[in-house]
Amino acid sequence: MKVTPDIPAPIGILEAALYVDDLDEAERFYGDVLALEKIQRASNRHVFFRVGGSVLLLFNADETEKPPGNPDLPVPPHGARGPGHVCLILTRAQIDTMRKHLLDWNIPVDAQFDWPSGARSLYVRDPAGNSVEFAESHLWA
Repeated sequence: MKVTPDIPAPIGILEAALYVDDLDEAERFYGDVLALEKIQRASNRHVFFRVGGSVLLLFNADETEKPPGNPDLPVPPHGARGPGHVCLILTRAQIDTMRKHLLDWNIPVDAQFDWPSGARSLYVRDPAGNSVEFAESHLWA
């Protein structure tokens, strides 16, 4: 990897986006099941949740492909199709608690295992088919 000293290196990810086909189901899953703090919903276009110091953006892809309607917020059209992925940080004990909680909600576990680094991961699917991973923070350390 080439390091260029005059280009600033980002210090984190402020937001990440997933695309869903049913915003109400997504809001229920992330808000009610995962208990994330909802910070904004705009009609059938998007719902946003706080995750620590970051924000998880859930978009209806059909709506985000439309040109911006507000000249004060000229966000360019964007979107994706098909399942995406997000990984949320939990401790090992919290992952075990989350697994039980998800199973209580009848949400099947796709996988749970320990990586060669020793970090544990738990994978489930949201209602849109996106892969939602819960992992210990030292996964990439």
